[in-house]
Amino acid sequence: MAIVKNPDITALDLGEGVSRKILASGGGMMTVQFVFEEGSVGYLHTHPHEQVGYVVKGRFEITLADEETIIEPGDTYYVPPGVEHGVVALEEGILLDVFTPQREDFLQAVE
Repeated sequence: MAIVKNPDITALDLGEGVSRKILASGGGMMTVQFVFEEGSVGYLHTHPHEQVGYVVKGRFEITLADEETIIEPGDTYYVPPGVEHGVVALEEGILLDVFTPQREDFLQAVE
């Protein structure tokens, strides 16, 4: 079991107005917070992990497979493994993502 205090975690600057914090992680899943400046982009990409996301703050244009829509605080999304997806921050915002299995590439970036 783990309790993680957000202020104790140093954000990793991904560049171009995006930062990432790994929150709770362990076993087969992890929670990650992404902070976006207005106009920043989470570029289209794929990965073999399942992903569920929650909009904490801001408005985003999300592309999921061939569908584009606007998501706002309280909205959620599910990304199946291997499906192309990305976002554009229409304003400053925060996304909270849960991945299973854990993103080993994210964990290695903070070691």
